Amino acid sequence: MKIATKNLLEEMRSITEWAIRTVSEFRAMDIVALQRKPSPDSWSALECLDHLCQYGDHYLPAMGKNLLGYKGGEGPDKFHTGVVGGYFAGLMKAGNGRVTLMKAPKDKLPSSSAQSITTVERFLKQQEELLRLLELARSTNLRHVHVPTSLSPLIRLRLGDTFRFYVYHIERHVLQAQRALSLG
Repeated sequence: MKIATKNLLEEMRSITEWAIRTVSEFRAMDIVALQRKPSPDSWSALECLDHLCQYGDHYLPAMGKNLLGYKGGEGPDKFHTGVVGGYFAGLMKAGNGRVTLMKAPKDKLPSSSAQSITTVERFLKQQEELLRLLELARSTNLRHVHVPTSLSPLIRLRLGDTFRFYVYHIERHVLQAQRALSLG
């Protein structure tokens, strides 16, 4: 897939800003509502955010390190997704507010200690860092910077694909958190 680099970064920024606005509203909610699971096998809103924070703990430092270490200058106007990166991003993309159900890796399951409002604050802080990285990426070749995945340091995605995977993953779980709050 080819996409204008400017459009890719703008889409990522737009989704991230939506996530910030949406989750900022969680601050005013009752902690019991944020902890409530719609069903025994589903996640609460806080568990959704904790899961995302675990991914942020990996991807934000990895993207930042590789962005700051890049010395190659601006890239082309068009970004070409990689085969693996395009596949991973496609798995995460929520279509029309609906997502394909997937099992989370065992090491990324929500922790039982993530049951406080600090999870919301941690998530929002990570989103601010993501906005900063998206801004830095404007002067970077999104094909030449590679980021190791959380699955294995041997699997590295182009920065543009990493942004797409990570931001679409955020979108899918913020939508899930909204559903947990409306069904609870």
